[in-house]
Amino acid sequence: MADATIAELADRLRQVEDELAIIRLLASYGPAVDSGESQVAARMWTADGVYDVGGVACPAGHDQLAAMYDGEQHQSIIAGGAAHLTSTPIVHVDGDRATAIAHSFVFRREAEGYGVWRASANRWTLIRTRDGWRIQERLNRVLDGSPAARDVLRGGGGR
Repeated sequence: MADATIAELADRLRQVEDELAIIRLLASYGPAVDSGESQVAARMWTADGVYDVGGVACPAGHDQLAAMYDGEQHQSIIAGGAAHLTSTPIVHVDGDRATAIAHSFVFRREAEGYGVWRASANRWTLIRTRDGWRIQERLNRVLDGSPAARDVLRGGGGR
């Protein structure tokens, strides 16, 4: 450590700051969608961002993503009591691009508390923009034992 140059330390600090910014971005998703702040959630994405849920790509773009969050399906979930949670992601930054891998869970209110309604594998591709890190693509696959779900998680450990 004593031999590290200022430039090396600056590079390491930037790496840590990038990872923290990405973790904060992904952690902000649940509170935004659960509170009904559809525009806030949509602006977490690039202008052409794609949310691929189970092999079905939702329409790209801020307005389309906001419309999805404002749609009947999502609104009925949050109206009944829900919590969208993302586990701490494994983040790999490469310049102005990054990948994050994590589990996500949707809890729904039930008669006797809350239950896990959906447990999923997620892989985000992120881009550094002038406004900070944004999601370019999110692959989300239900953890149903399928190879597709496990493939989303591959490469997350041990890098």
